[in-house]
Amino acid sequence: MLTLTPAQIKRALLLLVSFHILIICASNYLVQLPFQIFGFHTTWGAFSFPFVYLATDLTVRIFGQSAARRIIFRAMLPALVISYLMGVLFHQASFQGLAALSEFNSFVFRIAFASFAAYLIGQLMDITVFAKLRDTKSWWVAPAASTLVGNLVDTLVFFGLAFYASSDSFMAQHWPEIATVDYGFKLIVSLFLFLPVYGILLKVLEQRIIKSNSQATN
Repeated sequence: MLTLTPAQIKRALLLLVSFHILIICASNYLVQLPFQIFGFHTTWGAFSFPFVYLATDLTVRIFGQSAARRIIFRAMLPALVISYLMGVLFHQASFQGLAALSEFNSFVFRIAFASFAAYLIGQLMDITVFAKLRDTKSWWVAPAASTLVGNLVDTLVFFGLAFYASSDSFMAQHWPEIATVDYGFKLIVSLFLFLPVYGILLKVLEQRIIKSNSQATN
């Protein structure tokens, strides 16, 4: 973990919290859009949510566990509210008009709450696994293992809470299949795309922070 100035930490945490909220809200919208690939049902959310794990693992590596947990606790409530509002206004990718906000939408709220619970549990699990493995010699071990565990927990919690016995007959019937395929695509995206990106970003961020610290001390 690098030594940072209070201003650097505050700025970085604000950006990371905003990034988490953005990805959560986007994923909650995209998960309402199922599609088929190679004959399997999945959702577009499988391709956006892994960005959160990339950001979390970089946070733990550079700033430590406590900073990563602060980001999660600060992002989860705003993400819940914004996700619900977006889900109501753009239900099933169609703008419903501002009048839709006047009525409580239990289906959309269930998805938002499921995302809230899955995000909290999955991210805390990700941080725990990453922190235990972050000192291994190979840089990729910690992010790979935490991604495997965190995404599994997140996927099971989210789809179980959001779509088990849902009023959406399609999702109620197919959610186990969609969750399985969703998890598979998350792993493919995370391990084969985001893991290399993680390694590159880690080097770039460390070099910039070290350079910034050296300039500040001169």
